[in-house]
Amino acid sequence: MRQPIEQALGVWSDGPGPLHRKLSDALRAATENGRLAGGERLPSERDLARRLAVSRSTVVTAYDTLRSEGLLESRQGSGTRIGRSVGHRPDPLDTFQVSPVYRTLIDVRDDVISLACATSPAHPRVGEAIVETAADGAKLLAHNGYVPAGLPALRRELAAMFSARGTPTSEDQVLVTTGAQQAVSLATLMLVRSGDEVVVEAPSFSGTLDVFRTRGAEMTAVRIDDLGVDVRAVTQAVRAGRPAAIYVMPSYHNPTGAQLAANRRRDLAELVVEHGVPLIEDNALENSPLDDEWIPPIASFAPAAAPVLTAGSLSKVAWGGLRVGWLRGPAPMIARLSELKAMIDLGSPLFDQAVAARVIPHLDQLRDDQRTLLNRNLALVGDLLADLVPSWRWRPPKGGPSLWVELPSGTASAFSQVALRFGVEVIPGDHMSPTGDDLRHLRLPYTAEPPVLQETMRRLAQAWAAYAPSDEPRTTPRPVVV
Repeated sequence: MRQPIEQALGVWSDGPGPLHRKLSDALRAATENGRLAGGERLPSERDLARRLAVSRSTVVTAYDTLRSEGLLESRQGSGTRIGRSVGHRPDPLDTFQVSPVYRTLIDVRDDVISLACATSPAHPRVGEAIVETAADGAKLLAHNGYVPAGLPALRRELAAMFSARGTPTSEDQVLVTTGAQQAVSLATLMLVRSGDEVVVEAPSFSGTLDVFRTRGAEMTAVRIDDLGVDVRAVTQAVRAGRPAAIYVMPSYHNPTGAQLAANRRRDLAELVVEHGVPLIEDNALENSPLDDEWIPPIASFAPAAAPVLTAGSLSKVAWGGLRVGWLRGPAPMIARLSELKAMIDLGSPLFDQAVAARVIPHLDQLRDDQRTLLNRNLALVGDLLADLVPSWRWRPPKGGPSLWVELPSGTASAFSQVALRFGVEVIPGDHMSPTGDDLRHLRLPYTAEPPVLQETMRRLAQAWAAYAPSDEPRTTPRPVVV
């Protein structure tokens, strides 16, 4: 099976109607969109029931429905399979995957609290910048509207921001992108070919892992700890193979919230220089701290010509609807990336860039405001976790908008299906693992307003009480958070 069936089915158990019908509908849809291929063997009825946290009769009825339609075939000794004439797609679609984060953005549901995407309210400075930009709109309208590398005023502001924060940068070292996701996608398009090796953290951001998979990359996973990625393991991976790129999230790691220590950043920069392997540092969350410590990006520890590409974004600190991100790197690499961006979209929207140019000078204030919001919400969620689901374990993050929660038993994928029935969508850890591990972890964003957080935790506690395996105590002493 190319991917766990839980991922192939996606969000299937929410909404009205019997579970067996929703399961058969989800299996049918997975064959139609290519996530399950013709001839692919499905789990046994008992195994699938366990993995989806449903009764065996639910799976039996769903399988029987699809057998009657000719979608499934069952033979003694070979199990149940998708019919070989079903679900055939051209090769590109067979390998195409979409993170559940993005499925949530596409399939909006009003009756579910979604924890798939960590979003914050728009900062007031964004509204002010929109008004200012609109008042000065005549100058923008005089422009032809096509600037693949980015609006010069915004590139200057970004270069000044990097320089002021300790990484000397010129305008020609900056590319403006449509968010950090496009920044990483462009870097991948330039650096990675099918069959290439990419060194990644484990866990990692599911959206980026899908980019690498779709590109046909082979991923070498390296674990992280409280100080970020294990640089010695990265070094071993680089020396053992010929990776096309290294991808890390120094500030702050998604989903664990770890911050890569300064000495490890220096060691990674030296590794890049020694071996010439390009490094993509994704700092889309760097302006979401929980304290006032600031560590410069990996690029600041490397020579200007070293192949280090630094991605950033305004989405988390300013507003998710301000789709402005950037890449900072050596001028020749940025020039090449500008050509790739021109081929893809001719440049990001000019109005958004003009708004962003007015926001960037205020970024330190936005960062401080984000820190205040995150600390307030983290204190609330920490209390709610201790009171409502005390057996769940988590470590206080250094920054970022999410907690990486470990369940005491069961699997997060199975629990996520139960949580949907109580109106909450969560992302299981195996979706954020390049190896499919972290089965007992889930990502828990805490950026919503306090009333929403309280209702979310109430529903999750109800779902856990309904799901918790029989050997899991329903009431335990208040634990020490680790």
